[in-house]
Amino acid sequence: MEKTLITINRQHGSGGTQVAKILADRLNVWYYNREILYLAAEEIGYDSFDEKSMESLNYKKASRYMEGLSLMCNSTRNHIPVYNRMYKEQSRIIKKLAGYGSGVFLGRCADYVLKDEPGVCSVYLYAADEYRVKHLSEVEERKVTIEEIRKEDKNRSSYYTYYTGRDWDNVQNYDLAINLSKVDADKAADLILEFMKKRKK
Repeated sequence: MEKTLITINRQHGSGGTQVAKILADRLNVWYYNREILYLAAEEIGYDSFDEKSMESLNYKKASRYMEGLSLMCNSTRNHIPVYNRMYKEQSRIIKKLAGYGSGVFLGRCADYVLKDEPGVCSVYLYAADEYRVKHLSEVEERKVTIEEIRKEDKNRSSYYTYYTGRDWDNVQNYDLAINLSKVDADKAADLILEFMKKRKK
C-alpha cells in the first residue's frame, strides 16, 4: 500500500495543529507532534525536563550555557551539544516513523528531514495577525498579544533556518500554502487532500 506522508509547518496561532489532527483522522494515520520531542529527549537522557523546557531547549543555539549543559549530559557522546543531539535524534525518529508507514508530521523540520521521501506533501499554514490573536486567545483562554505570537514565530523560523539553511516562511519551499484566516480547518484539510489526489494523477 502506498504511504501518505504529510508535513506541516505553521505560524503560531494559525490553527495548524487542528488541521493536522483532522488530516490524521480522515486518513486514519498517525499524527506526530511533541511525541517526537519526548522520544528524542528520553533517548539522550533529557526526559527529566518538562515540555516547556524541552521546547525552549530545541530553539537554543550555541552558547556557553548550552555547551556546559551538553558536557553534563552523556559525556561519552563526544560532547556533541545537546541542542544538536536533540535535532539529530528527532530527525532519526522522524525518518524511522515515516519508514513504518503513513503519517502527518507537525513541525520538527519534518519537511526537510523527509524531503527525499517519495510522495511526501509539505504544507505551510499561515493566517492574519488579527485572526491569530483571536484564535490563540480562545484556545489558551487568556489575552494573547501579537508580540508573544511573533516571538514564537521568530523562534520557529530561527530554528528551522539553523538546521535546514532555508527560510521557514518562504512558501516556495512548500508544495502548498494555505491562509487559515480565509478558510476553516476542515476546508483546509479538504484542500490538502484534493491537492494530493490531483498530484498523484
